[in-house]
Amino acid sequence: MPMNKGDFVLVNYTVKVKDTDEIIDTTIEDVAKKGNIYQKDKIYEPLLLILGEGQLFKKIEEEIMSMQPGEKKIVELKPEDAFGQRDPAKVKIISAKELTSRGITPKPGMKVETDEGVAIIRSVGGGRVVIDLNHPLAGKTLIYEVDVIKKIEDLKDKILSLVHRRIPSIDISKFIVEIDEGKIRINIPEDAYLLEGLQYMKRSIVNDIQRFIKNINKVEFIEVYEIKQKEAT
Repeated sequence: MPMNKGDFVLVNYTVKVKDTDEIIDTTIEDVAKKGNIYQKDKIYEPLLLILGEGQLFKKIEEEIMSMQPGEKKIVELKPEDAFGQRDPAKVKIISAKELTSRGITPKPGMKVETDEGVAIIRSVGGGRVVIDLNHPLAGKTLIYEVDVIKKIEDLKDKILSLVHRRIPSIDISKFIVEIDEGKIRINIPEDAYLLEGLQYMKRSIVNDIQRFIKNINKVEFIEVYEIKQKEAT
């Protein structure tokens, strides 16, 4: 059976630029290393894709909806289905003083914030800077290699996957989820207590549950701190 909007799916993918075969994104560590895009602090694992949420391009999600767990597919994405065509009007010339006055020394290839968005500096000379407001992949045809790993159907597994999406650095097996009459209780492992932004992560988990899980009216987070007693001397 085809998948539908709202389904929870684990997907591996690799994205390449068609003309150059350059790898620009992947969920697979070995592929990232092979393509020289490996990031030490990034967690490489299948992406939790909630169909219809818009995490991937619309055409890619539509293709995934027609696939089954275990199925692989190569999808070609033309510029109009990805980052759009290049717009010559978005290539502009500005005074170098606009950047140096902000403490920026302009160099080709540098990304800079402008009133119109993020731009890439294409050239510098004669007191003038050529900036490009087009997305770096505008005008490019992309090739997606998609592998549907698993469809998540169990309610508890769905909740755990939402927890893992927000707290990916902690082993998901260390979280305990209990569900009872519209109430979810999530036991947070001690490993997570000192994570920076933990309160924000928990708020995001609640928002996700409210958005994607039906008939839930309460979420509790349980944190247990054990007090070690000093031995009598």
